[in-house]
Amino acid sequence: MKKTLVTLIALASLVIINFSIWSYVNNPLQIQPWTKTTMGVTFDPMRKQDTQTSNTFPSEADIDSDLALLANKVHAVRTYSVLKGLDKIPELAAKHNLNTTVGAWIDGNLEKNRQEIETLINVSRQNNPKIVRVMVGNEVLLRADITAEQLIEYIREVKRNTWRPVSTSETWDVWLKHPELVAEVDFIAVHILPYWEGIAAEDAVDYVFDRFHDVQKAYPNKPVIITEVGWPSDGQPFKHATASRPNQAKFLREFLNRADKEGITYYIVEAFDQPWKKSIEGSAGAYWGIFDADRQPKYPMDEAVLAMPGWEHWAAGAAVFSFVLMTLFLFTRRSLKLPGLLFFGLIANLAVSVIFWSASIGAQQYQTNLTIVFWGILILMQVMAATILLIESLEIAEVIWHRNTARTFKPLTPTADFKYPKVSLHLPIHNEPPAMVRKTLEALAKVDYPNLEVLVMDNNTKDPAVWEPVRDDCERLGPMFRFFHLENWPGFKAGAINHALEQTAPDAEIIAVIDSDYILSPDWLKSMVPYFDNENVGFVQSPQDYRDRHLSTFKSFCYWEYAGFFNIGMVQRNEYNAIIQHGTMTMIRKSALLEVGKWAEWCICEDSELGLRLYEAGYDSVYVKDSFGRGLMPDTMSGYMTQRFRWVYGAMQIIKAHWRSFLPTKKSPLTPAQKYYFIAGWLPWFSDALALLFTTTSLLLTAVILYDPIHSELPSNVFLLPTVGLFSFKILRGLWLYQARVPCSIWQSLGAALSGLALTHTVAKGTVQGLFTSGKPFMRTPKYEKQGPLFTGLMTIRQELLLLILLGTAIGSMASIEHFDNFSGRLWIAILSVQAVPYVAALLTLLISIAPNYGSNKSALAAEELDNEDKNP
Repeated sequence: MKKTLVTLIALASLVIINFSIWSYVNNPLQIQPWTKTTMGVTFDPMRKQDTQTSNTFPSEADIDSDLALLANKVHAVRTYSVLKGLDKIPELAAKHNLNTTVGAWIDGNLEKNRQEIETLINVSRQNNPKIVRVMVGNEVLLRADITAEQLIEYIREVKRNTWRPVSTSETWDVWLKHPELVAEVDFIAVHILPYWEGIAAEDAVDYVFDRFHDVQKAYPNKPVIITEVGWPSDGQPFKHATASRPNQAKFLREFLNRADKEGITYYIVEAFDQPWKKSIEGSAGAYWGIFDADRQPKYPMDEAVLAMPGWEHWAAGAAVFSFVLMTLFLFTRRSLKLPGLLFFGLIANLAVSVIFWSASIGAQQYQTNLTIVFWGILILMQVMAATILLIESLEIAEVIWHRNTARTFKPLTPTADFKYPKVSLHLPIHNEPPAMVRKTLEALAKVDYPNLEVLVMDNNTKDPAVWEPVRDDCERLGPMFRFFHLENWPGFKAGAINHALEQTAPDAEIIAVIDSDYILSPDWLKSMVPYFDNENVGFVQSPQDYRDRHLSTFKSFCYWEYAGFFNIGMVQRNEYNAIIQHGTMTMIRKSALLEVGKWAEWCICEDSELGLRLYEAGYDSVYVKDSFGRGLMPDTMSGYMTQRFRWVYGAMQIIKAHWRSFLPTKKSPLTPAQKYYFIAGWLPWFSDALALLFTTTSLLLTAVILYDPIHSELPSNVFLLPTVGLFSFKILRGLWLYQARVPCSIWQSLGAALSGLALTHTVAKGTVQGLFTSGKPFMRTPKYEKQGPLFTGLMTIRQELLLLILLGTAIGSMASIEHFDNFSGRLWIAILSVQAVPYVAALLTLLISIAPNYGSNKSALAAEELDNEDKNP
C-alpha cells in the first residue's frame, strides 16, 4: 500500500511538472500596449470558405457586420476592388463613421480592368465625404501584370473623372525605380512588409521606418502614406522572418506607437485573416489579420499576449492522458523500482506532450479536407513513434531498475540420482563446407551426456563432394551419429528436421537442435536438460554465440550487435516467460513438439513460430544466458543483411498467422505479458519501416518545397519526434543498456550501434515485404563466404546508396536556398541529416567489411583454420 501511494505521488508530481512546463512556455508576453484607435486597416470581407475563383462572395449584411466590428477600433478601411458587391463598402463604412480608401484591382485581364475603372469612377463621384482617397491597382508593377505606361493611363483616366486624391500601391523599391509613376500620382502609397523581405521580427519596425524615410527623401515633394504594413501570426518562416502570434503583436504595437509619435498615415494589413491567400502567398498569407477568419480578436492590443490561446486545455489533455498511460503501464510492473517508474513517467509525459503540441499547431491553423487528412496521417505516425518510444523506455527502466525474480535461471548440476532422458540432437545442413561440419561433429562426439543420439540431416545438397565427407565423418564417429541425405526434399530446414523427427528414436524425450557451424560445450545437455523435470517446460533456450569475432573489425561489430539481444532482450523477456525461440542451441520436449504440430514448413523462421505455438499451448520456457556453444557469423555484408532480412520477414509471417493470439481478449491463449513482449520485440522493426516511410515522405516534401518554396510549408515540428527523437533515443538506449548488461567497451558498443544502424533499410524492407507478400524461400546464411570486390559490395547496398544520394542532394539544395536560412530550414536540414545516418552507417559498415580482405585472396576458411579457440569452446 505504501509503495502504491509513493508511486501515485511520484506520477502526480511528474504530471504537475509537465503542466508547469506548458505554463512556462506559454507565459503571457508583456509587450508595449497600444491604447489608441488604429488609423486604418486593409479590408476584405471574404469568409473562411470563400475563394477568389468561387462564385460566392460576402453579402451586404456580412460586410456591414464586419464594418460594425471595426467601428471605434479603427478610423479608416482600405479596399482592393469594387466588383462583386465591394462597391457598397464606402457607403456602409460611412454608416459606422469609417473613412474609406477605395481601390480598383488591376491585372492582366484588360476587360475586367475596364469594369474596375468604370466602377471606381462611379463610386468616387458619390456624395460621400468619407471617401478620402482612390487607388488604381495594387502591386501591379511588382507582379508585372501590365506595363508602367498602361498603369499611368489608368491613373490619368481616373484623375480626369474625380476630384479625390488618386494613386496606386506599390512596394517601396518599386517606387524608387519608377519616378515617372511618382509624377502621375497625388500621393505615394507604399507597401513596406519586412516579413516578405526576410527581416527578423526584432529588426522589423526599424526597417519599416528606414524604408519609409528612404522614399520620403527620394520624393520630398510628395506625401507618403503606408498603405500596407503588418506581420503574419502563423505560417512558414521566410528567411530570417518568423510568423507567430507574439511576433505579430510585438511588431504591431511597436509600429503603432512609433507611427503615432511620428504622425504617419498608415493602413495595417489586414483587418481579418484571409485563408484563401494560402494558394497565392503560401501558408503565411492566411494570417495577417488582427482578427481571425471567425472575426475573433487574436489578442487584446493593451494586455499581455499568449502564444497559444487555450493552452490550458491542451496541457490538461496531455497531463490526463500521460497519467492514465503511466498508470496502465506501471501498475503492471510490480518489480520495477521507483527510479524506473520516474524515468518511464518522464518519457511518457514528454511523448504525449509532443503529440498534443503538434495537434495544437494543426488545430490553430485553417485546414482544408486535404490538409486535415495530411495532419491526421502525421499525428498518427507520431502516435506510432511515441508508442515505440514508450516501449523502448520501459525496456530501459526494466533492465536498469528491475528486481530479480524467480525466473532468473542458471545452469544446473544434475544430482547423483538424476535419470537422464534421451536426447535426440538434430543437425540440419545444406551445402555446408565439410571441414566446418567436421568440427561440429567432433565437438558433439565429446558432449558429456550418457543418453544421446545425433541425426545429421543433409537437405538438398547436390554436390556429392560436399555431403559425402560428412556422411563418412558420421560413420567414423560411431553409432551415436546417423546421417540422412535428402534430395528434392520440400520445406527447407523445417522439412529436414521434421523428417528427423520421424527418424528419432522412440524413447527420445528431448529434441535438441543446433546449426551446422556450432561447436558445443561438453556440458550443455547436462546443464540444461534437468529443467525438463518441470513438466510445464516446453522448451529450453541457450544464447547464440560466436567464435570468429577476432577475425575482422566487421565481425567484431556484428558480434556485439548480436550480443545485445541475448544479454538484454532475451534476459528481460525470460522474466515474463516470453522469449524468442531460436533454431540453434534450443531443446524442445518431444511430446510438446508433436502436440503442437511439428515445425512449420510455411515459415522461414520456423523456430520462432514453434516457440509461439508452445506458448499458445500453455507451455513455459527457460532461458539461461550462459554460453554453451559458438558458431560462425556471416563473412560479408551481403550475408549479414540476408540473415536479418530472413528474421524480419519470418516475424511478419508469424504476425499474419497468429495475430488473433495478440488481441486483448480472454480467448487469447497468451498471457498479457507474452502479448506485450512479442509485440514490443517486433516494434523496433516496425520503427525502421516507419523511418523509411518518413524518409520517403521527407524526400517528396523536400522536392515539393524546393519546386515551390513560397507556397510550401516545412512540417519540421511534426517530424521531430519520429525522426530526431526516435533516432536519438535509439542511440541513447543502445549505449545505456549495453553498458549495463553487455560485457563490452564503449567503443564496442558504438561498433554494435553502427552495424545495427546499417541494417535499418534491410529491416524496413523485410517488414514491408513480410506484411504484404508471401512465399519467400528460406534464405541460408552462407559460411566461409569469400569477400567480393568493392563494386559487388556497393551493389549489395545500392538502395541505401540511392537514398543517401537523394538525402544528400536534398540537404545541399535546402542549404543553398536563402529562403530557408532560418531556424525552421535548419531544423529540416537536421531532420534530413538524421534520416541519412542509417544509410551512411550502411556504407561505412560495408567498407569496414571489405577493408581487411580487400585485394587479398585469403578466404574465411583459411582464417578459420587458424582459430585455436575451436579446441576450447
